[in-house]
Amino acid sequence: MPSRTHRSVHHLGEFVSDPHANSFDVLILGGGSGGYAAAFRAAQLGLSVGLVEKDKLGGTCLHRGCIPTKALLHAGEVADAAREAEQFGVQASFNGVDMKAVNAYKDGVVSKLYKGLQGLAKARKVTLIEGEGRLVGPDAVEVAGTRYQGKNVILATGSYSKTLPGLEIDGERVITSEHALTLDHVPTSAVILGGGVIGCEFASAWKSFGVDVTIVEALPRLIAVEDEASSKALERAFRKRGIKFKVGKPFESVERTDAGVRVQIQGGDTIEAELLLVAVGRGPTTANLGYEEQGITMERGFVITDERLRTSVPGVYAVGDIVPGVQLAHRGFQQGIFVAEEIAGQHPQVIDEAGIPRVTYSEPEVASVGLNESKARELHGDKIETVQYDLSGNGKSQILKTAGFVKLVRVKDGPVVGVHMVGARVSELIGEGQLIYNWEAFPGDVAPLVHMHPTQNEAIGEAFLALAGKPLHVH
Repeated sequence: MPSRTHRSVHHLGEFVSDPHANSFDVLILGGGSGGYAAAFRAAQLGLSVGLVEKDKLGGTCLHRGCIPTKALLHAGEVADAAREAEQFGVQASFNGVDMKAVNAYKDGVVSKLYKGLQGLAKARKVTLIEGEGRLVGPDAVEVAGTRYQGKNVILATGSYSKTLPGLEIDGERVITSEHALTLDHVPTSAVILGGGVIGCEFASAWKSFGVDVTIVEALPRLIAVEDEASSKALERAFRKRGIKFKVGKPFESVERTDAGVRVQIQGGDTIEAELLLVAVGRGPTTANLGYEEQGITMERGFVITDERLRTSVPGVYAVGDIVPGVQLAHRGFQQGIFVAEEIAGQHPQVIDEAGIPRVTYSEPEVASVGLNESKARELHGDKIETVQYDLSGNGKSQILKTAGFVKLVRVKDGPVVGVHMVGARVSELIGEGQLIYNWEAFPGDVAPLVHMHPTQNEAIGEAFLALAGKPLHVH
């Protein structure tokens, strides 16, 4: 057995000395949302579990993604509340943003969750194998020269921040979201390349901190994967907030200047700023990990699976961002649970990808589940009908001074196939939306349900009353 200097294996907080300790029922490569969920559920089902992680348990979501970005956005919300307190009759003054203190708050949230996750791994008796793993057989992963066997192997190696050909990330003036989360100062200005979820969230947070922000997006609208009405509402709100954006304008080049960067976009426009944040999406982390050598079918770097998340190699599964589809932590989490139950012989229900809720945590927030209107019409033609309930008719939304809507898409004489929302705090409403979609609810199923007053949740009730043919607060 190699010395502890070559590798590090923890089992219940102790180093493993059992000669059979390198063999598991389930061996997982990657300890992010998908990997650790699979590990915890498999252990819960009585299987022995080895979890390989080269960095920290929790992966991108906890350490460099979902959690720290939402902490930044909340700090921005507090800054806006201080600036705008007067409209609520509260006398307050905004004196600026201390980025080091914001980072301390953000890092404190991450640290607490990380400690909790480590405690859960210990309690579940998951063997954590620290180091960079590589698939060296259909049932084997090698870490720092040591081979580990798994009756079943789960690939959960996650994703990385992509860039564009010829666009060099220097970590100082041309940065990714990982760099943006560790900035020790508030930049005066920034160009954000990409108007998807990551780009819009950073634009929103930075504008709240006082940054002069311009988004550059090659597609014709911001958050182009969402319903067109949601994109238009977000663009309207961003204009009102002073967030500039140029859509339908592909990036051409960037040059470093004494003051920062000069960005050239299609049409001859140039934008100067202190920073360029590259937010053009995330790519699968699969290169040089032995996947193709073991016969696993790949496509553009992604691992191809069937609906039960089985790869082309028997006994090898894949979950999370390396599997084509929406790259969301809660998707990977649910897929991890699914695969653990599949391995344990529980035959879990296949995950409906359209039934996974999506949220952009900007101000205002954009949340959705199911099909947008154009996709629904593509599938069902003229059998689609929609209702859009404006939050101006909702008491709690007026108290919060937020604008937006709840939009429902349904098949005539059939279920609701899409729920779309824009407004402050609507991320907290999408839970009901995903139940409505995943349970194939009809308008008549939801309209009689009592929604608490005064809440924004009432907006869902009002929209369903309208869809059921008995609108009350809708003209």
